[in-house]
Amino acid sequence: MMAEDARRGEEEDRGPGAVHQVFVLMENLLEKLKVLRYEELLARHNMKPLSRHYFVSSPYLVANPGEQFFMFSVLAAWLLNAAGRSFTEPQEFDEPNATVSNILAELRSFGVKVDFPPSKLKSGSGEYVCYVLDRLAEQALKRRGFSFKRPNYPTESTEEEEQLEDDAELTLSRAEDELLEEEEEEEEEDVMDLDALKLRSTHSEQESRLKPDEILESTVDAVEWSLEVERVLPQLRVTIRTDNKDWRIHVDQMHQHREGINSSLGDAKSHLDKLQEDISKTLEKVSSREKYINNQLEGLIQQYRSAQAKHREVKERYQQASGGVTERTRVLAEISEELEKVKQEMEEKGSSMSDGAPVVRIKQAVMKLRQETQQMEVRMGVVEHSLLQAKLKEKSNMTRDMHHVPENAVGSFS
Repeated sequence: MMAEDARRGEEEDRGPGAVHQVFVLMENLLEKLKVLRYEELLARHNMKPLSRHYFVSSPYLVANPGEQFFMFSVLAAWLLNAAGRSFTEPQEFDEPNATVSNILAELRSFGVKVDFPPSKLKSGSGEYVCYVLDRLAEQALKRRGFSFKRPNYPTESTEEEEQLEDDAELTLSRAEDELLEEEEEEEEEDVMDLDALKLRSTHSEQESRLKPDEILESTVDAVEWSLEVERVLPQLRVTIRTDNKDWRIHVDQMHQHREGINSSLGDAKSHLDKLQEDISKTLEKVSSREKYINNQLEGLIQQYRSAQAKHREVKERYQQASGGVTERTRVLAEISEELEKVKQEMEEKGSSMSDGAPVVRIKQAVMKLRQETQQMEVRMGVVEHSLLQAKLKEKSNMTRDMHHVPENAVGSFS
């Protein structure tokens, strides 16, 4: 709570426009990046162009910390190289703390004051991210010899102003003349009406003089008279049509609105003053209660800090001991694995020695060989017999040819 109060106090010291200063800083940074032609970097990495408020941290903007931090690191490396520093471009899976510390070290080498922790840059957005990129962009522009100049506004001639004033006066005077003409016409109509009334009155007087003095009685029915009155009554009403172009009506409306605003402001101001008093009293009560609690819990806080320090020491010892245990566990696992291999080899050898299956297979193979040998011997006997028959036949043929013995005589020997 105390840290939050300190932060609020710092923002109040900076002024109410400090919250929106980061928007202006981001817009200036984007203009500098456009001058440095950062589109080439985006095309090389296949990225989209930055929006006007890309690096601004606001609840009204969509945030993507991973993408924004990678864009920040790539832009910072590119600006450092443009400013004359040899800085390797970071990759997407590099350590963020190392990248941020390297960028801040290069920024300090330019003589820029860095009075904020590096963790402020890990979010990839915010005032400090815009500040770092803006400083680096200024260094890059300075190395290229570029500087922004003040705009030259064209001077306005006084003749045109005088002509506009004359035109305005002419239009006002023309409007006043038109109003006067309308009033004169209305007065003339009124005069004409008065003359007509006078003529009517004189004519009625003459008629009355001609008539004898007697009691006048009306012969018109009262119902018809009331109907005629109802029919003519709407035409007798005087309606004044307001002209929206009349400046007097607008002035009256402005005065009415001003009176309404002043009356509402008085009521709202009294309520706001009362609300401010209640809030200030509540804040004083909260601050006094906070101080009382801090004073009451100061001893417990000291005990907690000492216990936390002891816990840290015990944790370090545990980590050291656990490191030795893990190493011994790894060695034990390796020995157990080797032991399992030896056991498996011994089981395989023992099973092969006690098992008679190989002997049975050998006997079966021997018997099969014997059978095949016998079959081969039978076939060899048959072949030898057929060969002997062929040789005897051939020999008998030869002797017959030699002694000219007839075939019937030789056939008896075969």
